[in-house]
Amino acid sequence: MTAFSDTVSRKVTHLTDDEQKALLRVTGAHAKGFRDHVLFAMALGTALREHELLALNVGDVLLDGKARRRVTLRTFKRCGNDPDETQEVMLNDTLRAKVEKLVKLRGGLAVTPESPLFVSREGNRLSSRQARTAFTEWQKRAGFERHVHFHALRHSACGNVYAQGKDIRLTQRFARHKSVVTTAIYTHPSDDDMLRAVSAIRS
Repeated sequence: MTAFSDTVSRKVTHLTDDEQKALLRVTGAHAKGFRDHVLFAMALGTALREHELLALNVGDVLLDGKARRRVTLRTFKRCGNDPDETQEVMLNDTLRAKVEKLVKLRGGLAVTPESPLFVSREGNRLSSRQARTAFTEWQKRAGFERHVHFHALRHSACGNVYAQGKDIRLTQRFARHKSVVTTAIYTHPSDDDMLRAVSAIRS
């Protein structure tokens, strides 16, 4: 395995299946890493952007202590100038359980519907800088051979959905894109596609 590189890829980057598994495994194995585990799992399970994730409040995702299936976003990247535009994402059962556990682990901290879902050690809303720093550190611990931006989690989520059924319209809805043209980027071969092709070559 090569040394961890400080060079950040500038192209649209997907995490490989192995990278996604390693990231979730290493964060899930550390009690102090559970907040980041849920943050990354949410990104991979919903394709929420960094600022959308960090803007979430407890009340956005939980109702009477139970995680919602559908989460209506208060903060999101708008597709146009419609002031009445709304967007939502759906949480699977695994994500719902993780979110519920995350809030329970807050312990003695006062948690209200207006409390941030993701908080720093000081109990404040997690900042973009803190989220990116944590992502970098966990990549190293997970043994990544490269460094990728936080936004690669969203690209990976959308790529995963497209890979399941090659349904570009479903992927468009999942990504919350206004135009399917934007979604077409996820039809391009992924690193996993390339690895499978290379593995099949006689050498």
